[in-house]
Amino acid sequence: MIKQAEVDDSRFVAELAMLLWPDNEINDLEKEMTEYIVSDKGVVFISFIKNVQIGFAQCGLRYDYVEGTESSPVGYLEGVFVKAEYRKRGIGKKLIHQCEEWAKNKGCREFASDCELNNTDSLKFHLQLGFEEANRIICFKKKL
Repeated sequence: MIKQAEVDDSRFVAELAMLLWPDNEINDLEKEMTEYIVSDKGVVFISFIKNVQIGFAQCGLRYDYVEGTESSPVGYLEGVFVKAEYRKRGIGKKLIHQCEEWAKNKGCREFASDCELNNTDSLKFHLQLGFEEANRIICFKKKL
């Protein structure tokens, strides 16, 4: 079962998000999820099996330029995660489909995402779901 998250779900989604983004703080992720849930420019979907939360997808609308796209706004997959023991069952695909439908209902004609250059599992997953690679970049920084 997949449902659109409500404010009461923010902590549970943040706990799942910590498994995807372990370098974050749980309270920061909970705040971010709450902001997405209450916004009309973002959404979070949760997947359940027998009332156990096993995955989530977070997406939003991006109005700035998104690599490889030609329209605005663009639906953007900010993150998707399914617990390891539930993978390879089509759950991630269903979560992303919910995000795509949400974006279509918001007037988007395109949907985009990203992953780290070395995340070959994510790359393969995206390609299997019909995404096309738009670009590869390496970002730089330095302290001033």
